[in-house]
Amino acid sequence: MADTFDLIYEQVRKIPRGRVSTYGAVAAMAGNPRWPRVVGFALHVNPEPGAIPCHRVVNRFGGLSEAFAFGGVNMQRILLEEEGVTFLPDGRVDLSKHLWPDTK
Repeated sequence: MADTFDLIYEQVRKIPRGRVSTYGAVAAMAGNPRWPRVVGFALHVNPEPGAIPCHRVVNRFGGLSEAFAFGGVNMQRILLEEEGVTFLPDGRVDLSKHLWPDTK
Protein backbone atom coordinates (compact mmCIF):
# COMPACT_ATOMS: atom_id res chain seq x y z
CA MET A 1 0.00 0.00 0.00
CA ALA A 2 1.29 3.44 -0.91
CA ASP A 3 2.13 5.90 1.83
CA THR A 4 0.90 9.50 1.91
CA PHE A 5 3.92 10.93 0.11
CA ASP A 6 3.66 8.29 -2.63
CA LEU A 7 0.02 9.27 -3.19
CA ILE A 8 1.04 12.93 -3.43
CA TYR A 9 3.93 12.23 -5.81
CA GLU A 10 1.62 10.14 -8.02
CA GLN A 11 -0.71 13.12 -8.44
CA VAL A 12 2.07 15.65 -9.03
CA ARG A 13 3.48 13.45 -11.80
CA LYS A 14 0.14 13.87 -13.62
CA ILE A 15 0.37 17.67 -13.89
CA PRO A 16 1.00 18.35 -17.58
CA ARG A 17 3.88 20.45 -18.85
CA GLY A 18 2.80 24.10 -19.08
CA ARG A 19 0.16 23.71 -16.39
CA VAL A 20 0.13 24.10 -12.61
CA SER A 21 -1.95 22.76 -9.76
CA THR A 22 -2.41 23.96 -6.20
CA TYR A 23 -1.39 22.36 -2.93
CA GLY A 24 -5.07 21.95 -2.06
CA ALA A 25 -5.98 20.34 -5.38
CA VAL A 26 -3.08 17.89 -5.12
CA ALA A 27 -4.14 17.07 -1.55
CA ALA A 28 -7.71 16.37 -2.67
CA MET A 29 -6.58 14.24 -5.60
CA ALA A 30 -4.27 12.30 -3.26
CA GLY A 31 -7.20 11.44 -1.03
CA ASN A 32 -7.49 14.08 1.67
CA PRO A 33 -8.36 17.74 1.05
CA ARG A 34 -6.95 18.57 4.50
CA TRP A 35 -3.38 17.76 3.40
CA PRO A 36 -2.18 20.95 1.64
CA ARG A 37 0.63 21.45 4.16
CA VAL A 38 1.55 17.78 3.89
CA VAL A 39 1.79 18.27 0.12
CA GLY A 40 4.16 21.19 0.70
CA PHE A 41 6.36 19.13 2.99
CA ALA A 42 6.36 16.15 0.60
CA LEU A 43 7.45 18.39 -2.27
CA HIS A 44 10.16 19.98 -0.14
CA VAL A 45 11.74 16.53 0.30
CA ASN A 46 11.03 15.40 -3.28
CA PRO A 47 13.27 12.36 -3.85
CA GLU A 48 13.14 12.67 -7.67
CA PRO A 49 13.11 16.33 -8.75
CA GLY A 50 13.43 15.44 -12.43
CA ALA A 51 10.60 12.91 -12.36
CA ILE A 52 8.29 14.58 -9.84
CA PRO A 53 7.67 18.11 -11.19
CA CYS A 54 7.17 19.87 -7.87
CA HIS A 55 7.76 23.24 -9.56
CA ARG A 56 4.27 22.86 -11.07
CA VAL A 57 2.56 23.21 -7.67
CA VAL A 58 1.63 26.72 -6.52
CA ASN A 59 -0.57 28.19 -3.81
CA ARG A 60 -4.29 28.79 -4.37
CA PHE A 61 -3.60 32.31 -5.60
CA GLY A 62 -0.94 31.23 -8.11
CA GLY A 63 1.90 32.28 -5.83
CA LEU A 64 5.26 30.59 -6.00
CA SER A 65 6.95 28.94 -3.05
CA GLU A 66 9.42 31.14 -1.19
CA ALA A 67 11.08 27.93 -0.02
CA PHE A 68 11.23 26.13 -3.37
CA ALA A 69 13.54 23.25 -2.50
CA PHE A 70 15.57 23.25 -5.68
CA GLY A 71 16.87 26.76 -6.06
CA GLY A 72 14.33 29.14 -4.56
CA VAL A 73 11.38 31.07 -5.93
CA ASN A 74 13.38 32.36 -8.91
CA MET A 75 14.19 28.82 -10.06
CA GLN A 76 10.55 27.79 -9.78
CA ARG A 77 9.57 30.71 -12.01
CA ILE A 78 12.33 29.93 -14.51
CA LEU A 79 11.23 26.29 -14.77
CA LEU A 80 7.61 27.31 -15.27
CA GLU A 81 8.48 29.96 -17.86
CA GLU A 82 10.51 27.36 -19.77
CA GLU A 83 7.28 25.36 -20.03
CA GLY A 84 5.33 28.35 -21.35
CA VAL A 85 3.56 29.28 -18.11
CA THR A 86 2.69 32.98 -18.00
CA PHE A 87 2.57 35.29 -15.02
CA LEU A 88 0.44 38.22 -13.94
CA PRO A 89 2.09 41.61 -13.31
CA ASP A 90 2.24 40.87 -9.57
CA GLY A 91 4.29 37.69 -10.13
CA ARG A 92 1.55 35.11 -9.66
CA VAL A 93 0.90 32.38 -12.22
CA ASP A 94 -2.05 33.22 -14.47
CA LEU A 95 -4.33 30.49 -13.15
CA SER A 96 -7.03 31.38 -15.69
CA LYS A 97 -4.71 29.97 -18.37
CA HIS A 98 -2.63 27.33 -16.61
CA LEU A 99 -4.60 25.73 -13.76
CA TRP A 100 -4.91 21.94 -13.87
CA PRO A 101 -7.21 20.23 -13.56
CA ASP A 102 -9.37 22.82 -15.24
CA THR A 103 -12.18 23.55 -12.82
CA LYS A 104 -14.35 25.53 -15.27
